[in-house]
Amino acid sequence: MTAVTAPTDTRLSGVGAPPKHPALRRVAAKRAESAQLVVADAITKFAGSMAFVYLHVAIFAIWMIFVESNPWPKLTLIVSLEAIFLSTFVMIGQNRQADFEQAKADHDFNEQETELKTNTELTKQIHTLTQELYRRAQAGDTH
Repeated sequence: MTAVTAPTDTRLSGVGAPPKHPALRRVAAKRAESAQLVVADAITKFAGSMAFVYLHVAIFAIWMIFVESNPWPKLTLIVSLEAIFLSTFVMIGQNRQADFEQAKADHDFNEQETELKTNTELTKQIHTLTQELYRRAQAGDTH
């Protein structure tokens, strides 16, 4: 199962710092605009924590010991329904990660294309200057 992070993902910027990568900032801002996605991210973040595991162990133990004499039919139903909802939140998180990866790839591609154009132009200018220096050196021109 893939780990899912909240929209304030700090993997590229350090713990506790706001995201630095422009693509990550755009995706985080887009997700923050939707209350549904904020709630889904919060649930996914909590469901992926040990607090979630401890809470379930405690609730199910108390329920099985003190509340129900025959807990298995209801327990099976509850756990199955919970699994359905949690798997949906995992898929939402995976979609979020895919959106981020696509945005980052698009951003990085555009940046690399800009760098390539800049480097190509600089290389052409260096070539022109080198040819001019060579021409002057051959002609004995010092200015």
